[in-house]
Amino acid sequence: MLERDLGGGSALPLVLAGPIVRRVRVDHLAIWLAVREPAMVRLDVFVPAMERRSFELEPGGEGLLWLKAGEHLHYLMIDLALDAPLPQEVMIPYRLSLRPIAAAGDVWQDHSHWAPDLCYPGAELPFLRIPRTISSVMHGSCRKPHSACGDGLVAADRRIAQSLAEQDDGATLPELLVLSGDQVYVDDVAGPMLQAITELAHLLKLPDEELPGDESGVSVSGKDLRQAGGKLYKRDELLPEIDQDSSVFDVLFGGTSKPIFTSLHAKNHLLTLAEMLTMYLLVWSPACWALLSKPEAPGDIADDIRAMYDAEVMELASFVEGLSKVRRLLAHLPTAMIFDDHDVSDDWNLSLAWEDAAYGHPLSRRVIGNALVAYGINQGWGNRPEAIGRDLMPVFKDALEQTGAEAHDTAIDRILSYQKWDFEWPTHPPLIALDTRTRRWRSERNSHYPSGLLDWEAATDLQARLRDKDAVLLVSAAPIFGVKLIEVVQKFFTLIGKPLMVDAEYWMAHPGTASAILSIFQHRNTPRHFVILSGDVHYSFVYDVQLRNGRRSRSGERGHNPEIWQICSSGIKNKWPDKLLAFLDHSNRWAFSPRSPLNWLTRRRGMRIIPRKPVGTPHGRRILNASGIGLVELDDDGTPLRIAQLSADGKIYEFERREGEARLD
Repeated sequence: MLERDLGGGSALPLVLAGPIVRRVRVDHLAIWLAVREPAMVRLDVFVPAMERRSFELEPGGEGLLWLKAGEHLHYLMIDLALDAPLPQEVMIPYRLSLRPIAAAGDVWQDHSHWAPDLCYPGAELPFLRIPRTISSVMHGSCRKPHSACGDGLVAADRRIAQSLAEQDDGATLPELLVLSGDQVYVDDVAGPMLQAITELAHLLKLPDEELPGDESGVSVSGKDLRQAGGKLYKRDELLPEIDQDSSVFDVLFGGTSKPIFTSLHAKNHLLTLAEMLTMYLLVWSPACWALLSKPEAPGDIADDIRAMYDAEVMELASFVEGLSKVRRLLAHLPTAMIFDDHDVSDDWNLSLAWEDAAYGHPLSRRVIGNALVAYGINQGWGNRPEAIGRDLMPVFKDALEQTGAEAHDTAIDRILSYQKWDFEWPTHPPLIALDTRTRRWRSERNSHYPSGLLDWEAATDLQARLRDKDAVLLVSAAPIFGVKLIEVVQKFFTLIGKPLMVDAEYWMAHPGTASAILSIFQHRNTPRHFVILSGDVHYSFVYDVQLRNGRRSRSGERGHNPEIWQICSSGIKNKWPDKLLAFLDHSNRWAFSPRSPLNWLTRRRGMRIIPRKPVGTPHGRRILNASGIGLVELDDDGTPLRIAQLSADGKIYEFERREGEARLD
């Protein structure tokens, strides 16, 4: 791809990505943007039947946090406390205007200058809506740009547009978007996407980063990578061997080949912080794509790689076409985000052996740390604006300023030890997102066995958070109650010492974690209604789960059993091969029918499981293989009234309960 230098950056759009509406309350607003240069922000809020409320914010001042990532990349987080509360259950238009600090005069630019397609038809401004009670949630995970399927975030935008067209007061609008992991694929990057990333990082004039070298002392920088054409499909060559039988690359990525992926899927793993920051701009916004050269395959790649490259070009072109819709969606709907492995690296912290290999070498440690810094800036920050701003702003600055390897590594040490990524939003019912990646319960039996998805301390914290709540929206990247046959396969590969082969990380894999989470469900002071929102697995399903052994209620009466809905929507843009998943689905129903003795091999304390049927799929199917976005509509007490998958191709699959299929689990 051709390289160009934009000089002063004037050809760059002022807003590179965003605005993304994050945590919204009646007394507090959090909105994220990535911009070309430092800018004043004016936020006008038009409360119906009231005067306009205007807030003028200075970068780095109260209400507007500011981070400089490079000459032409800056981050702004509007973290605004309101003196007077905003009304609920009404659409509140807002205008976001920016004035570059370096610009002459008092000229403000609103979205009509930098995102003219930001509003829905018939509207001149984007809007916010703050509900009293969450009645409709969209959720999903696993958005891989070059996957050969449609984008579920475009389907989510279509749902918003349809709701507005049918009812202009917004009463039927989904009120919350929950992204439960793998919002980006740092470890699985298409060739043309890698070219776009390296070119854009150069155009934005992001600092060069010298990566730690191997045992021979040979190091590489971001500039070296760019001049080498990004080392397209060859980045594994940079990772040194750690013993005679395996390399760091093998330990981290080599065991992850699956039938649904090419064996080359990790060969373009992002390495530098600049690359990772740039990727977020390219997956969330169309703004920068017009500046980039037409993708062109290097002349020295093999024919099979060239064929894959050409297919990736076509998929990425389709992906980019939908980005204006994605930007529009994120400018309207409060969005919660939590990481899973691909946001950092495949099988991230899967086992103690993985951690020893990954964090024991300076290069792999740097790569993982860079990904977590990028996650913190682009995703984690908006989940807990005050806490992240207080705790990690110095860390972000040290990593971004590139003043030297020592400062960068110190910043990475601090972020790798940070354990406040989980969060709770005070919605009704409350939204609680679990950190199932950094707070793990390491296996004491065997360092190669999967770690528990939640350690004892985190489980205890969760139980305290749940105490005396009537209902909860619980976000777990991996399903707490998964498909049994697939879990049995994962357990088998764990026993033969190959857990990485099948991503053997599921809640019941670790006895301590399994016991802890089931005890929480059975505790008398935890909620009666658990709606568990999950992703990770690249297919969708719904289980109704009930405890069969009674527990005492707060009044001391027996029979106070919690109701649990395990709702998995995955992926937003990813899926399995249809025939393979159909085989696993039918095999699971046959092997674990209600009368099958195999149920006793995975029994979970006598729970009653009812798989729901995705209406519109062939007979016998209980697993849905369709990229899209999940939709859950809730009663006032937190009970799901409707569970559906809005597929990227426009179809809607309702998950229908069928009592006759209940079984002991």
